[in-house]
Order: sequence, then structure tokens, then C-alpha cells
Amino acid sequence: MTNDNSSQGQGASEQGAAGHSRITTARYIIGLFVYNTLLYVGFTMVASVLMPQRLKDIGIADPSTLLGQINGVGAVLSMFINVFIGAMSDRTRSRFGKRTPWIVSGALLCGICFYMTGLPTIGIGVGVAYCVSLIGLNMMIAPITAILSDRVPEKDRATASAAFGGGAVIGQGLGNLLASMFIASTNVGFLVSGIALLLAGWLSMAIIPRELPNKEEPRKNEPIGQVIIHAFTPPIKGASDFWKAFLCRTGLLVAYQMITSYQLYILEDHIGQDKTTAGATIATMSIITMVVSLIATALSGPISDLIKRRKPPIVFACTLYAIGIAMPWILKSPLGMVLFAGIAGFGYGMYSAVDQALNVDVLPNRETAGKDLGFINIATCAGQAIGSVCTSTIVAMTGGYNLVFPVAIVMTILSAICVLLIKRVN
Repeated sequence: MTNDNSSQGQGASEQGAAGHSRITTARYIIGLFVYNTLLYVGFTMVASVLMPQRLKDIGIADPSTLLGQINGVGAVLSMFINVFIGAMSDRTRSRFGKRTPWIVSGALLCGICFYMTGLPTIGIGVGVAYCVSLIGLNMMIAPITAILSDRVPEKDRATASAAFGGGAVIGQGLGNLLASMFIASTNVGFLVSGIALLLAGWLSMAIIPRELPNKEEPRKNEPIGQVIIHAFTPPIKGASDFWKAFLCRTGLLVAYQMITSYQLYILEDHIGQDKTTAGATIATMSIITMVVSLIATALSGPISDLIKRRKPPIVFACTLYAIGIAMPWILKSPLGMVLFAGIAGFGYGMYSAVDQALNVDVLPNRETAGKDLGFINIATCAGQAIGSVCTSTIVAMTGGYNLVFPVAIVMTILSAICVLLIKRVN
């Protein structure tokens, strides 16, 4: 068999795997949902509750500032790792395909290191373990997002994106709920988060139709320096809509990170709850977020596929998210945070349902989907870094959280404007 025939056969097989039967399509949808649910369960447990509480438990004098620094360093590291792994997965040739090896090995590294994040008794130890875990996390994220472009047909893309995004928002809710149960025993919580990350990669790959071998596919023989240059060369030609989608995600993730990553501190330091009461409030918020997000994602993805439009659901989602953020600003009470969970949770669920479909639709070149989606994933990392830095800076300068909420609202408005300016997609 020649390389060309093998390459053509691979592409045909992948398309057939995505489109020939409802059962096969359902496996993609279920697998992507399971993957993102478990990934966000583990990630949210650590990033939103367990790591902030661990920093307090080990006696860090200014945990808010250190948390912002750890998130900032981790996000910058993730930007480079995500793009590089995405480009490397485009080039990978193995009997397990080009995406699967990265996802499976990344899950193992991430699971181990997330557990180890709860072991150090000094702040720098927590930060190092967390940042190493993000290498494994991005080894999963970059390749699996490319599966939407590689193997899921356009007619089912928003539905698959809804499953992917729905898993994220439901996983965040479950993660906060589980973390609130381990707020007094964080070591056990870190172990649970590590197991969730391991299963995210391994279980999802068992559900999603097996990726075909691609050892015979041709690939360019390039010096390593040229490979690295290519990996970090952003898409330029015909990529204006791509970058508008990038800015939309960045802005919304900044707003999201500014509130959710500091929700424990907001409840304790802004509203005045103690650790136990704050844990109970987070549990209530998590349940509400899961319910409304499930409804939002179940409706938004299929509706987007049906009407063949991406922009209206995202703009409406940004509007709801801005309203939700305003609630704890207006009502400085647990009720304000509960309303945030309900309103913003529904809006974020809508956005997550359509987000990945929009990103694939604006790709300038499907041949470099892994690399280019790696750049889109930088928006997530950048949002996390900027959001954390914004909140910690505002708190350091003003001594409180009052200004955090209007700044986050402005970011959601800018996100809505960016998506409205996209021309290629309705």
C-alpha cells in the first residue's frame, strides 16, 4: 500500500467513523462529554477550592497574591505547551493514531501531579507541582479538541461541541461540589482529583471510536528547529475571523476566572463567611450550576445545528453571564453568589455548547487543525492568567473585591462584540 493511498484511506475512514452510523456518532458525543466532565471535575477541584484552601492551611501570609502568581505562571506555561503539543500531534505517526498517544500519556502525568499538588508544605512546592500537572493537562487538551475537526462531520459539530462544553460546565459544578466536601481534608480531595484526570483520558479513549493507525501516512522530514518554528507560527492568511473567536474566548475566560477561581475568597473575605459555611455555599452553587448548565447545553448545541447559526447563542450567553456577574456586586450576600451561579451558569453553559463548533468553523486550514486549535486554546490559558492577575491586582490595590465585578462585566461585553464582528459564520 502506498503512502498516498494510506493517507486517503485514513481520511475516508475517519470521516466514515464520524458519519456512517448514529451509534458511532453517539460514541463521539458520549466520549467527549465524559472526557470534559472528568477533566473539569479534577481541574476545578484543585484550581477553584483545594489549592486556594491548601495555601491558607500551610500558613501563606497573602494567599490571594500567591494564587494569582501560580495561576499566571501556569497559564503562560500552558500557552506554549498547548500549541507545541497540538503541532506535534499533527505530525505524530503511530499504530494508535496521532491524537490518542498524547491523550493517554498526558492523563497519567496530570493525574499523578494533581495528587502531588496537595503534598508540599511550602507555597513554591504547591506551585511547582501544579505547573507540572498542567503539562499533562495540555497533552490531553490540545489533541482531543482536534478530534472535532478530524473526525466529527459538520452537521453534528455543534451537538458534539455541546457535549464537550456541557461536560465542562457540569464538571465544574461537580468539581466544586466534591471539593467542598474535602475542604477540611484536602489531601483526600487532591487524590480524588488525580483519579478524575486519569480517567478523563483513559475512559474517554475507550468510549470514542478507536483512532486508526497512521504509521504509513507521509510526513515532512524537517529539522527540529524548523518544526518548532512551524509549531509557534500563528495562522495569518484568511485568519481574521479565527482571531475574533480567539478574543471572544479570551475575554469571557478572563471574566470567568476573575470570579470562579476566587469564589472561596469572595465568600470568606468579601461576604464574611467562615470556611465551613463557605464550603456549604459553594456546594449549593455547584448544584445550581450543574442543573442550569445541563439545560443550557442540551438546548443550545442542537438548536445551533438546526438553525445553522453560531453567533446568536454566544451573544445571548455573554449577556446572561454579565447579568450573573452583577448579582454579587449588587447583592453582597450569599444570595448574590447563588444568583451568579444560576444566571451566569446558564449563560456559560450556552457559550460552552457552541464555542468549539465556532472555533472549528473559523479554522483557516484543516490540515493544521491541531496546531491552530492549540492557538485557540491559548485563549483559555491567557484568560486564566489575565483573570487571576486582574483579581489579585485589584484586591491588592483596593483592599477588596468590589471592583472585580464591573471589570469582569466589561470583559464579557467585549467578548460579545468580538463574536458579532465575525463574518464567515452566521
